[in-house]
Amino acid sequence: MMNVKVKAKDVRFTIPIPYAILNIAISILTSKFIQQNANKWTKEHFEKNNIDFAFPHIDKKMLKPIVKELKNYKGIVLVDVKAKDGTEVKIRL
Repeated sequence: MMNVKVKAKDVRFTIPIPYAILNIAISILTSKFIQQNANKWTKEHFEKNNIDFAFPHIDKKMLKPIVKELKNYKGIVLVDVKAKDGTEVKIRL
């Protein structure tokens, strides 16, 4: 299980993310429909702000083994960020 902890000025919460949910999210984000339409959905915003960016193709077969391997490293901190305004984000396996 992955835990996402967020601390802000007035708010503090923890979001537990089971690996099953993470696998479902990977399947959705790497689906053919999302991959094909991601650039269409953001095209207007990118053109308005003069940004030259295209979403790269993400392969589900490459991400699934990475998530499977992460299960072997319980307790490791993946992200630990502290902003100047006091906001903190920590992602731990």
